Amino acid sequence: MQARAYALAFSLCLSLAGAAHAQSGIASVYGAGDGHAGKRTASGERMNPGAMTAAHRTLPFGSHVRVTNRKNGRSVTVRINDRGPFVRGRVIDLSPAAARALGFSGLAPVTLGGASVASKRN
Repeated sequence: MQARAYALAFSLCLSLAGAAHAQSGIASVYGAGDGHAGKRTASGERMNPGAMTAAHRTLPFGSHVRVTNRKNGRSVTVRINDRGPFVRGRVIDLSPAAARALGFSGLAPVTLGGASVASKRN
């Protein structure tokens, strides 16, 4: 019975993660000169400014989401490994590498889409 409850909860998480396709807002960059580089993220791994990672308030750790810069149309897929952003109006904090791939530094208008959750296999 407990396994069924777990499966139901996991399915709900997948459904919620898929809802990210409609999310638009402002992306920011963190981990470059702000003291976050090398420190532990909420998932426990170290913040690597060169990795294609991001912080999101609700998407599960390990999920992948497509981020599109609405100013230039560039897209990149990032892995969620931290929580944030904690500033009103912002929807995602990107590593410096992800922001560079999207062609911006600082802030940019983005759309999030195509979230997928990696499943753990025993």
